Amino acid sequence: MARVRTNYQRLPDKRESDHTCRVRLPGRKRPLFTYDANNNFWDNSEAISDIELSNHFATVRADTDQVLGVVGNDYEIVQNINAFSFFDEIVASRKDILYETAGALGKGERIFITAKLPDYIKVGRDDLIEQYLFLTTSHDGSGSITIAFTPVRIVCQNTLNAALKNSSNSIRIRHTASAAEKLKGAQQILGRSMQLSVELEAVFNHWARVKITDREVKRLIELAMAPGKEVPQKPKSEKQEEYSSIFNNTVSSVMEYALTSPTQQEVTTKGTLFGAYNAVTGYFQNVKNYKDGEAKFKSIMYGAGMQKSQTAFDLCADFAKHGSSFLRLN
Repeated sequence: MARVRTNYQRLPDKRESDHTCRVRLPGRKRPLFTYDANNNFWDNSEAISDIELSNHFATVRADTDQVLGVVGNDYEIVQNINAFSFFDEIVASRKDILYETAGALGKGERIFITAKLPDYIKVGRDDLIEQYLFLTTSHDGSGSITIAFTPVRIVCQNTLNAALKNSSNSIRIRHTASAAEKLKGAQQILGRSMQLSVELEAVFNHWARVKITDREVKRLIELAMAPGKEVPQKPKSEKQEEYSSIFNNTVSSVMEYALTSPTQQEVTTKGTLFGAYNAVTGYFQNVKNYKDGEAKFKSIMYGAGMQKSQTAFDLCADFAKHGSSFLRLN
């Protein structure tokens, strides 16, 4: 899992987080105003904004008055402590579930917390994947409350948070007046996580036995890393030279990781479909350069990194089912 090296703490228990992590600070929703025609002068220091925007509000941090975002009339702030109470109930119900990390991104517009689940997904004899629950919510109107099952391969820290086609790995709750009530019923994710754990273990072990050539791996990477949906659909007569140099360099970096990383030389990954999938997830976790830790976290947990990894997962599932024919190698 991506680690944000600022504004997060490891949490032995909830009480410590109350003192060491700023993510529990409350938010507020306040009205927005603009100037009328007589006051609309940038150099007028005495201008008064007296027209209220009735359907738009600012969300702010209660302690600093920093504006976090602009939201609509129906948006309701779910306070961080209320969102975290969902995890409190789960941890209290199972002694073998432990808090792992919590943190805030940016000015506090997005917060997250993770809890480590017991047991492992086991691929082969000793390739272990840890299991986490990940909760995140935003206060800037950019996203829902999300609770997701997130596996992490220990040997390389790759985040393998893919959803199976017939079974979602997450629950999303919109910021409405009923959000807090819906959050109480979200414990179903725990049961869903246990089911996903069994299903993913079967999938990954099958992929670890499916052989794939270097040529097939490269084509799968090209499809997974394509900059837009239109690229994988190009006629097979078109040449790779039409791709951008940035795209070609990215494919080369993923391919190099696939062939040379020590974690790709395991029995479960070397020359296997499971290794091809880990090549893409490993690129985002261990190779790609990010602006900072927060950018890496956003990409892997709910941004481009997660989307490309999901595409790679779906491609691997198709390969396992149909072989290389859909890759259009010729």
